[in-house]
Amino acid sequence: MNDAKRREIFRRLQAHTPKPTTELIYRTPFELLIAVLLSAQATDVSVNKATTRLFAVAATPEAMLALGEEGLIPYIQTIGLFRSKARHIIATCHLLLERHGGDVPPQREALEALPGVGRKTANVVLNTAFGQPTIAVDTHIFRVANRTGIAPGKDVRAVEDGLVRKVPKEYRQDAHHWLILHGRYVCTARKPHCARCLIVDLCEFAAKTV
Repeated sequence: MNDAKRREIFRRLQAHTPKPTTELIYRTPFELLIAVLLSAQATDVSVNKATTRLFAVAATPEAMLALGEEGLIPYIQTIGLFRSKARHIIATCHLLLERHGGDVPPQREALEALPGVGRKTANVVLNTAFGQPTIAVDTHIFRVANRTGIAPGKDVRAVEDGLVRKVPKEYRQDAHHWLILHGRYVCTARKPHCARCLIVDLCEFAAKTV
């Protein structure tokens, strides 16, 4: 795929959704961090149901620590891997208070030093909470990048690096959310909805199936 096609893809996605954002519900960088930690192998809908109740009683590291692991579990037990997630969240809250005065750090290295926070989670927080032009590659973005030909790669990091290089600079801040939404609702895994796709005429997958 050439640069002109990529630019046109993101121009159309922007025209359709001028201000894309995460579907996770949050008010602060801390709430976003907790929601993203909970979202691994879970849907945003299930996370939002849990965090609506959780953040009503624990919206800060101090309040989360006051709950403790056993107090946290009842709020998140409908989410997969809830025991390990509870452990990571409590340990993360300890470190946020110990190292960062209770604030979520806006640096990748500091974020990835927190329990349970990998590169993808750090990218989401850096992008969504702090406005940095990072691209977090989840299963939706990995599929869309490879299927369309925007930035094919054999693994998540290869796709991320490809997107950072190839997405036009003016679209990079929001590219993460556009691609997630496109993969979640249009370019779905088993049966992509090509008939209502905004970029079907630019997609390499669609070209092969004609």
